[in-house]
Amino acid sequence: MTLNVSFYLASRIWSRGQKQFSGFIIRMAVSATAISVAVMIVAASFMNGFQEVVQQKMFGFWGHIRIQQSIETNKGLTEEDPFSENDSVIRQIKTIPGIVSVERYATKSAILKYKTTIESNLLKGVDRHFDFKRLQPFLKEGRWPSFSDSAYGREVVISSKNAERLEAKIGDSLLVFFFREDGSRSARKLKIAGLFKTGIEEYDKHFTICDIRLIQRMNNWPANKIGAYEVYIDDPQQMNTLTAEIHQLIPPLWNAHSIRETYPSIFDWLLLQDQIKLLLIIILTFIAAVNLITSILILILERTVMTGILKALGAPNFTIQKIFIFHTGLIAATGILIGTALGLLICWLQIHTGFIQLDEDAYFISKAAVRIMPGQIAFINLITWCVCTATLLLPSLIIRKINPTKAIRFK
Repeated sequence: MTLNVSFYLASRIWSRGQKQFSGFIIRMAVSATAISVAVMIVAASFMNGFQEVVQQKMFGFWGHIRIQQSIETNKGLTEEDPFSENDSVIRQIKTIPGIVSVERYATKSAILKYKTTIESNLLKGVDRHFDFKRLQPFLKEGRWPSFSDSAYGREVVISSKNAERLEAKIGDSLLVFFFREDGSRSARKLKIAGLFKTGIEEYDKHFTICDIRLIQRMNNWPANKIGAYEVYIDDPQQMNTLTAEIHQLIPPLWNAHSIRETYPSIFDWLLLQDQIKLLLIIILTFIAAVNLITSILILILERTVMTGILKALGAPNFTIQKIFIFHTGLIAATGILIGTALGLLICWLQIHTGFIQLDEDAYFISKAAVRIMPGQIAFINLITWCVCTATLLLPSLIIRKINPTKAIRFK
């Protein structure tokens, strides 16, 4: 019964108090809570999107797991030690739940020359079975290289950055120089079929995509020799587990390692975003709570006479406390609802218009990406509500110290 009385009085104060002095403070508290919640939702959704897009770029270009030989000397941007394909092992790997595909590739250092300009690059050779759909978002102009029935395809796809430096365009022919261990060199004329851009400088500056048969020819490898396999999986969270499973199947001279081990700095940086998200939620929730504490103190001060009358009529302290807690709870709930709607609106506008642009060279993406996670939004709303409600109990204790006689005279 006291619950209904407290809630009824709180709702009456809420509806009538908008015209009083406290009305301005209430509106400010609602606005502050709404802004805090909106910022938390927008920031979390933008960070989610950023992490997802950067990881997709990393995984799309190199896969999730690499299988190669002499891993200790081949974790960076270097040529791999060649080894012979083993179809039976690859078939076993493909049966592991969570493995999507296994692609073969090889890399070789080369010098790209167009007219009088040269650029050092690492050619990544793939075969006709390579799934270019994963790289399609990176293709800016032209098409991916074709794989003719001749000895090897004579087309390459270079980065937009390298094309700009070479002052070359689609359709131009490059002179590509290859160097062997014995000091000899050879050159091939290759046509630019397309231009790609990942936004990750390490990829855009150093890599060119070509036919793996060209790499094999330049290295004097037989058709069954490759540089490595790249494995694609359906859940990046299972990367370490699947890497360990692959280790159990491959020959002793082979090694498997995740892309996180190859580029730990980038993934550590992405992991740092989760800590920033949590810190941001804590700070903004604290700000919302402080605003609501200020509101309840002003409400208690303004309603001192009402508190005195209720005490004189025999109302328990806790019943009166609940009136103000419910009232401020309405402020918090209104702010949370408005903030959620505002945050989702900003996210929706960014998804459909991309009005927030970024420096791709610095952030790896050209516009802020958004990934809305309903569970995360529910967590933000719940934690904001719980913290605000809990903190409201302390200032409401002031009611216990109000003397009914003095309070009624206060009028």
